[in-house]
Amino acid sequence: MIERTRLTWQELLSQHLQADVPLKDLVSIRTGGPARWFLEVYDADTAVDAWLAARAQGLPVLFLGKGSNLLVPDAGYPGLVIHFGEGFSKMQLEGAQLHAQCGVSLKALATFAADNSLAGLSFAAGIPGTLGGGLIMNAGAFNGEMSQVVASIDCAAPDGRRFSMNLEQAQLSYRHSRMMKEGLLVLGAALNLTPGHRDALYAAMAEFQSLRREKQPLSWPSAGSFFKRPAGYYAGALIEQAGLKGLTVGGAQVSEKHAGFLINIGGATTADFIALMQEVQRRVLERFGVALEPEVRIIPGEPG
Repeated sequence: MIERTRLTWQELLSQHLQADVPLKDLVSIRTGGPARWFLEVYDADTAVDAWLAARAQGLPVLFLGKGSNLLVPDAGYPGLVIHFGEGFSKMQLEGAQLHAQCGVSLKALATFAADNSLAGLSFAAGIPGTLGGGLIMNAGAFNGEMSQVVASIDCAAPDGRRFSMNLEQAQLSYRHSRMMKEGLLVLGAALNLTPGHRDALYAAMAEFQSLRREKQPLSWPSAGSFFKRPAGYYAGALIEQAGLKGLTVGGAQVSEKHAGFLINIGGATTADFIALMQEVQRRVLERFGVALEPEVRIIPGEPG
């Protein structure tokens, strides 16, 4: 088989890449500066070629879906942002197995499954991310998580090698995966679903959405649950018991509605959120002896 000729950095510059693209509106917390270089993805080959070409230029690379779990530096991202959005969100069924590209939103995935009377993804309907990020984080809610439906995951490695892994190989656990550990690019997945009743599935999704609206500050920009759940505790409960609801740094605030959420009440910067996070961590550790770890990915900026 003849190996495909990969796109060079110069070809990418002339044909595909955009410069100084604002990221603030592409991340759910609504902070951060521009990407030095930006690529909107429509096919896997170009995405992998761009990854390799940027690395060869000594540039860091950030894979971006819906940006629902990210803090981007206020100065911007100094490398290449590869964005997997609507142009990389195809879905198709093979029996009860759903094949999807990484850019499809979890809401669209759950809705597509329900429309086809297939159960297993109702829990994901309200998670504000994409399939790629959901798999890397093993996203979950309402006693469901991605590991319960994964059949296989299509990946690319930093050397450009493409391969699939099964559920066991993916090593999915609480907010962790092999893809996260090894810095792999998730391109798509096959998900095993089971027959269900369309109306019942829509009713379940509506109930989950209602619970989210009741308990979570969905009317404010945020990155979802900001901290991981510490063993034996709930982060939100510890923060509330420490009296930190409403604590504010700049435009960043511990939500009055759910203390596990740090929200953007207007004009917040990434620096505001990092300062607020550190103050919350300090006070919870001082009060309870529990070290809170961020669930949100804090993307580094320029070194030094």
